[in-house]
Amino acid sequence: MLDLLQVECAHDGVALRGLMAVPQGKGPFPTVLVMHSALGLRHMVEEKARTLAGLGYTAIATDMYGVDADLGSPEKAGQYYMQLLQDGPKLRERCALWFDTASSLATVDPDNIAAIGFCFGGQCVLELARSGRNLKAAVSYHGLLTTHAPAAKGDIKGEIVAWCGARDPFGPPADTVAFRAEMEAAEANWQITEWGKVAHGFTDPKAEGAMPGIEYHPIADAVSWAGTMALLEHVFQ
Repeated sequence: MLDLLQVECAHDGVALRGLMAVPQGKGPFPTVLVMHSALGLRHMVEEKARTLAGLGYTAIATDMYGVDADLGSPEKAGQYYMQLLQDGPKLRERCALWFDTASSLATVDPDNIAAIGFCFGGQCVLELARSGRNLKAAVSYHGLLTTHAPAAKGDIKGEIVAWCGARDPFGPPADTVAFRAEMEAAEANWQITEWGKVAHGFTDPKAEGAMPGIEYHPIADAVSWAGTMALLEHVFQ
């Protein structure tokens, strides 16, 4: 098992500490930021980071809440989530900071960075793309599509992919329509894939029974991951 290294930065008085997995061999490597769900760092993202490093990518699981965040329960983690959700500019700044931090690392090819995110992390990668950073791709899995400040023409630099469940109560059809219009206005390269009988949290095997509207879906999970791997192969050429 690959060891995870610590990556530190600070934003708005909050110390942040992410986790990095690095491939064997000589870098720098194409890099994938892995942005966590509302439950916080270490939920799902460690495994994803190690998997990506095994495929030849530096993978950085970004910490959006801070080293002192109390994540002892979903309710406690939710407090940090709501603080960022209610402050759109702060959220976008923190996402962009992680891109800038990653770009400065020796194991990272700054011209080949993508981001993937789950749930809250899906929203984060889209906010990062809207920041105008030079992302090769932003991949959102069942993430919120809404934003405080829609992308303007030319803001989006890379491929935008949103994997969505049509039965996701946190992503109603109106949000999908608005997101599509936003991406068109920004002249982005975008893709939205929507599964008809799939709810929120479809990539998380532990999501079953968490709350109404959240349910793991193995087909949506497998297909969205395979599609993302194919996308990374193309954008990192």
